[in-house]
Amino acid sequence: MSDTGTDSDSHTGTGSGTETQAASAGSDGNTSYGHKPFKRSRSHFADRITADGRDGWPVDAGRYRLVVSRACPWAGRALVSRRLLGLEDALSLAVTDPIQDDRSWRFTLDPDDRDPVLGIRYLSEAYDARERDYPGGVSVPAIVDVPSGKLVTNDYQQITLDLATEWTALHRPGAPDLYPEPLRAEIDEVMDGIYRDINNGVYKAGFASTQEDYADACTALLPRLDQVSARLAGRRYLVGDTITEADIRLFTTLVRFDAVYHGHFKCNRNKLTEDPVLWAYVRDLYQTPGFGDTVDFDHIKRHYYQVHTGINPTGIVPLGPDLSGWTTPHHREQLGGRPFGDGTPPGPVRDDEQVTPIDQV
Repeated sequence: MSDTGTDSDSHTGTGSGTETQAASAGSDGNTSYGHKPFKRSRSHFADRITADGRDGWPVDAGRYRLVVSRACPWAGRALVSRRLLGLEDALSLAVTDPIQDDRSWRFTLDPDDRDPVLGIRYLSEAYDARERDYPGGVSVPAIVDVPSGKLVTNDYQQITLDLATEWTALHRPGAPDLYPEPLRAEIDEVMDGIYRDINNGVYKAGFASTQEDYADACTALLPRLDQVSARLAGRRYLVGDTITEADIRLFTTLVRFDAVYHGHFKCNRNKLTEDPVLWAYVRDLYQTPGFGDTVDFDHIKRHYYQVHTGINPTGIVPLGPDLSGWTTPHHREQLGGRPFGDGTPPGPVRDDEQVTPIDQV
């Protein structure tokens, strides 16, 4: 992997992670969006959970809890990977409220506003248990050690790679190989450009504080989208003929594009629905078990439009876009490919992990 593998999304410059305001930023954290230069800093907690436990955190069914926001594209990667690999029983899930306060991610969707497994009200409590007075922000995805209540890692770039390669003993029968060794060099190369110019690019555009910064971001973002569209015109998936980590990383940005990045982040040269290739590609993935069933457009829209008050001071959440097209035929199967390789689709979504149906958003 390139050195982007240990980066963590930071707008505040204090080390805050994806889609967050820094826990230490105070009550004006949300209003700062769009008024400070966008910056990406390294993940402070980059321990790895591995089969051999070399960082002190061995893979162990039931020991760890994955904390996510369904609004966050970086956490969305972990949600998709966990579903595809069938790790639901091995790695429990905590979902935060999409709306934050000055202490960042909170468990107000749970009874008594407290995570029922970790017993905490704020994710910051797990950060504090690991390192008191940590100066950075509170990011998702995060994996917490249940027995100690301590944060293990918030390294979202490495988390999904480790789920695919280090947690294999706990994968479901028929789990796909999301990071096949013979293709890793090509996957890494493709992911690097997508990360830099698309995953990160929409944030650079959306949080730009000057016309020049915005133009620079779009100058990188738009040609990369065109390049990816051209790559996918004759192939079903980004690398090889099966779904890989590269597709997961592109999907979680594309699925949010028309709903929030096009308008809220001003990435509005054209909508995704106006690119026949990318629109068909993302619908193909959305309709694949393990992808669309992790996406909650209600959480996505409310988070971006209500939390980023520096960009959207009224907090008004748009009624659109029309989401009915996500379930229409895509015809990408005509390109061949085997979504799960020699494996099988994941089983049904657990009752306690259902997302808001698109016809109710």
